[in-house]
Amino acid sequence: MDINYDKIDDCTLALLYLVTSVDKYGARAWKGFDWDTLDRLHQRGYISDPKSNAKSIALRADGLARSKELFEMLFTK
Repeated sequence: MDINYDKIDDCTLALLYLVTSVDKYGARAWKGFDWDTLDRLHQRGYISDPKSNAKSIALRADGLARSKELFEMLFTK
């Protein structure tokens, strides 16, 4: 089976929007997703490095915007 990792990354980024909280320090989401997927999102510049002791990752501005766009496209009517 050929796996389309771009689609997996897009769905994960969309779901990160669902669990994101934004405060004066920025946007953060729990990192309870597949590690390989989070690594790819980090390499693409959407999120902070998931390899830390923190239980959450930071979404960069373009990552937050893209996650919202994908969430609306995939999961709203």
